[in-house]
Amino acid sequence: MAFVTRFAPSPTGYLHLGHAFSALTAFDAARAPDGRFLLRIEDIDQGRARPEFEAAIYEDLAWLGLEWEEPVLRQSEHMADYERVLDDLIARRLVYRCFLTRREIAEASASAPHGAAEALRGAPPPQEEENARLARGEPFAWRLSLQAARTALGDDYAKLSFEDETGHLRAKPELHGDVVLARKDFPASYHLASVLDDAQQGVTHVIRGDDLRDAAHLHVLLQRLLGLPRPSYRHHPLVFGPDGKRLAKRDQSMTLRALREAGNTPADIRTLLNVETPP
Repeated sequence: MAFVTRFAPSPTGYLHLGHAFSALTAFDAARAPDGRFLLRIEDIDQGRARPEFEAAIYEDLAWLGLEWEEPVLRQSEHMADYERVLDDLIARRLVYRCFLTRREIAEASASAPHGAAEALRGAPPPQEEENARLARGEPFAWRLSLQAARTALGDDYAKLSFEDETGHLRAKPELHGDVVLARKDFPASYHLASVLDDAQQGVTHVIRGDDLRDAAHLHVLLQRLLGLPRPSYRHHPLVFGPDGKRLAKRDQSMTLRALREAGNTPADIRTLLNVETPP
């Protein structure tokens, strides 16, 4: 079977050492078995995405010595695809409108014994109330109904599983509660778009940071509901700064742009990250 993996950054800031580690890890993994390395621009957050950051992604990755297949998938060019899938989920009653505000969600999470996942397992409001809220133009999110998903899959729900670097695991979508898959005027969240994009690009191995480890439990459920192939997952350690905190895009001194301007070479970056150059 072909080995296809990807690096999927968001153009909301300059890439830092953590991004470099993830990109190099995926690229080297694809090179080892003579596989394929893809690049995806996750720019669905049009409020924060910037053309200059997208241009910098290409520049930084090329400087690191990475090569990827063309054309690059840009999520902003596939909104109609996400909307068609969302319409299908709505028609199948697998999602429902949730009108809770961020404050209400925070309050519900604080009072729930097991946090947000337990708090966000619900159902749509009564039809009359929902119609009134819609008439007032209130914002809402489309949430996946775990209860409806269980009903739709029957006994197969308990058989959901996936492979990662630790072995074969049973999927536990309930870790996330009823997650947001879309919003009133926006057809996809990260979870829905990522699952659809991986399927469209033929990704066989998802290689990403340890902060997204739990996402696999949800993504397996979405793949099963949508009839999509299930990739294998690998999660790598995160990169931390001198202060012991995970690197973020606000850490300008750790961006590849700043490190390059300071005279570092791609070989220096691999040394900093303890990533050996494959033979």
